Amino acid sequence: MTPKGKLYLIPTTLGESDPFKVLPATIKDIITHTDYFIVENEKTARKHIKLINPEKKQSALKLFPLNKFTEPIELLSYLNPCEQGIDMGLLSEAGCPGVADPGAEMVKLAHEKNIQVVPLVGPSSILLAMMASGMNGQSFAFNGYLPIDKAEKKATIKKLERLSHDYNQSQSFIETPYRNNNLLEDLCQNLNDATDICVACDLTLDTEYIKTQSVSAWKKTKIDLHKRPTLFIIHKPLF
Repeated sequence: MTPKGKLYLIPTTLGESDPFKVLPATIKDIITHTDYFIVENEKTARKHIKLINPEKKQSALKLFPLNKFTEPIELLSYLNPCEQGIDMGLLSEAGCPGVADPGAEMVKLAHEKNIQVVPLVGPSSILLAMMASGMNGQSFAFNGYLPIDKAEKKATIKKLERLSHDYNQSQSFIETPYRNNNLLEDLCQNLNDATDICVACDLTLDTEYIKTQSVSAWKKTKIDLHKRPTLFIIHKPLF
């Protein structure tokens, strides 16, 4: 019986930057020897692969789209190459596949099919922000996007603040980049002045900005986060 191929989880950069400043050589090795990829966006995937290995023939690539337009029935056949002994790669649009990323569906399916899943080292905005925040790295939660509705967003912000205080657990979340400035304003309006906020923006890029300070200090700070990938973390001190 032919051994099954492996599913490699291949991280990408967090923005426009030299990939070899943040990605290990292993990534190039895997991409060089892999032709089958499950991707969010074909155009950006091809661009990333070309950046990693300019000599790789684009005509050799076989890409399977995984996004909001992909029908669930299509997913069932995506791992057929692995079933036939061919290695595949799963590429995220930014950062690590499967973390705040639709690739998690594919990883789950790989486990169900007894296909070996191989996560590769690369940048995760969640972990990088936690590392640099000075907050509780022993206990933290990533909450994805907050509600758009203003009343629901306010209630969620208050709830996350209570959780951070009651369980000494840092609470992280993201926002659509063009709403970042509004979110920071909402945090300053609805959180206790003593609660800390970490703003981690443009991680690993030349424009990287990371700052942790109290709400009262943020009210006096001017920073433009518009259309810049940003991760927010809050933590209300126990005392």
